[in-house]
Amino acid sequence: MSLHQKKHPHLEKLLETSRPVTLDGSSKVLILSDLHMGNGGRRDEFRRNSELVRSMLQEHYLPGEYSLVLNGDVEELFKFSVEDIVSRWGEMYELFLQFEKNGFFWKTYGNHDSDLFEERNYPLSNHLLESIRFEYEEEVMLLFHGHQASILLWETYPLVSRAVVLFLRYVAKPIGIRNFSTAYNSRRRFAIERSIYEFSNQAKIVSVIGHTHRPLFESLSKVDHLNYRIEELCRQYPDAGPEERLAIEEQIGDLKAMLDACFTEGKKIGLRSGRYNNIVIPSVFNSGCAIGKRGVTALEIDGDRIRLVYWFKEKQGRRFVSDRESAPEQLGQSGFYRIVLNEDHLDYVFSRIHLLA
Repeated sequence: MSLHQKKHPHLEKLLETSRPVTLDGSSKVLILSDLHMGNGGRRDEFRRNSELVRSMLQEHYLPGEYSLVLNGDVEELFKFSVEDIVSRWGEMYELFLQFEKNGFFWKTYGNHDSDLFEERNYPLSNHLLESIRFEYEEEVMLLFHGHQASILLWETYPLVSRAVVLFLRYVAKPIGIRNFSTAYNSRRRFAIERSIYEFSNQAKIVSVIGHTHRPLFESLSKVDHLNYRIEELCRQYPDAGPEERLAIEEQIGDLKAMLDACFTEGKKIGLRSGRYNNIVIPSVFNSGCAIGKRGVTALEIDGDRIRLVYWFKEKQGRRFVSDRESAPEQLGQSGFYRIVLNEDHLDYVFSRIHLLA
């Protein structure tokens, strides 16, 4: 199928113009998105997890020889000026740049920080891109923020887009209007994810995004994984011994409580399944965000494996259960913890894409 016949020419353009980066069996990469850094005041959403982000970068990933990709919306330019953000978080920018010595450091831009190309003194200007193409053996992982799938304003009508940005920065945000954001609108969030899912399957690639603030692993959300895990345990139950059955019953009880909590939080529309057609194809991953009320989610690539991880403060992350039954690991004596929520082999991911897409 030619590019002109495909449904997502704007995403195809991202793939064609992306910066190539080669990965091999020794590559280690952290992918983090949606920090929404501000001026450090009460409207700065990054402030809540700033010490957690600094600690995990400086004490875990930097000495662990990880490269770093910040996948869009690192700054919150709808509310704050670049000068105020850089002045408040100057140490964070210096920390970001240190990752270049581990291999590479890149930053893509999102809809909240797309104006950065116009900033002459922006400290990360030499590392700023729209998209990155990881080349793993013969396979491709395309990293971009994700707002590009909502093409109407941001590319088709740039003047309207500029007016929207000014309205959000100087009118909507100061008085607390939040519903305009894709991250807070479940219908738009699902539509964007589905569009990227369709594009990824057509191209037979993996897309790694942010933007919606919803972590996705192999195209599945937290709710999808909870449902799958419960189903898997139910299938194991008939053949299990008495002690194993007690353990399975306890696990299912915990998973059901988590599932109920998701619905109680009022996100019923957002709980639409990630199963966008009959067979789930693992072509979309989302690193989530760094401004969660209970912690930070991120993606790790470690050689031939990819992981969705969750970083949290001791008393804030108890509601997260690992799909791989991993135990939380404390970062030194910091009171911060990391848990692997899900993990798989890249070879498996790409094999499933080629067989099913």
